[in-house]
Amino acid sequence: MAEYKVLFKNSVWKDFESIPKAQLKNILEKIKSLSVNPRPNGSQKLSSQEHYRLRQGRYRILYSIQDTELTVWVVKVPHRKEAYR
Repeated sequence: MAEYKVLFKNSVWKDFESIPKAQLKNILEKIKSLSVNPRPNGSQKLSSQEHYRLRQGRYRILYSIQDTELTVWVVKVPHRKEAYR
């Protein structure tokens, strides 16, 4: 299986600024693992969009997968209470 390239939307960097460093480290490890398996156990396809959701503590990693280009785009990393607005 080929590795996917993980890319970030510019707005994700603002999301990272508000996340405590200990939790941010875990989130980044989870995002890194998406390059090997973009659909890990626990990921869920969002019904209203072409995005997937992955939980990491109180935060949600929202991303899209382009299988033809072998890329994963991280779209947003919000707190769970703000994730689906």
